[in-house]
Amino acid sequence: MKMGYVLAGILLAAIGGQVLAEPSTQVAWTPETLKFVRNGDPEKGKAIAESCDACHAATPENAESEFPYLQGQTATYLYKQLHDYRSGSRSNEIMVGISAGLSDQDMADVSAWYSRQPPPPAKKEEEVPDRIRKLVDRGDGARIIPPCSVCHGRAGESQVLDTPVLAAQKAAYLEQTMLAYKSEARHNDIYKRMRLIVQQLSDDEIKQLARYYAGLER
Repeated sequence: MKMGYVLAGILLAAIGGQVLAEPSTQVAWTPETLKFVRNGDPEKGKAIAESCDACHAATPENAESEFPYLQGQTATYLYKQLHDYRSGSRSNEIMVGISAGLSDQDMADVSAWYSRQPPPPAKKEEEVPDRIRKLVDRGDGARIIPPCSVCHGRAGESQVLDTPVLAAQKAAYLEQTMLAYKSEARHNDIYKRMRLIVQQLSDDEIKQLARYYAGLER
């Protein structure tokens, strides 16, 4: 068994007594839910996405905004986030209001549309330190930090249906997201995985990880 999976197992075991106390999402990934999301209609989703692109499109105008790119993101991740906004599992004043007007079918459709779009261009930064690459590939056993690649893939492409694609995402958005998990301002990660991991990271490590993933081509 690879060390990354061992560390991930230890991490989950360490929080076994906490997971029942705080539901982090209302989405249950049953076979029926997976089929529903994967059968979303991208053409119907395209019409919905027209009102989203002002904030989320990979355009020069949005390059420095606080909003994430959605193009090329997995449909399952996008569906979960929209559902979590609507249920209150994730907080954002703008997105809570928007999601309230979407049906489950709308969410599946717009998620299908964005998942089929070309990914945004990567934004290359200066060379990332070896210690950051080590966190991505090997983790840190002393701090019980599994490799980022266990869930997010070696190239940031996402390995698990409820985790996002990180490659070519905005560095500023990735950094603010990890800091939100660290402070527990964001808490819709299943089994508190991200919260427990980032609480072991320094703010500089978080910044460098964000820059690393923003520079990965897809």
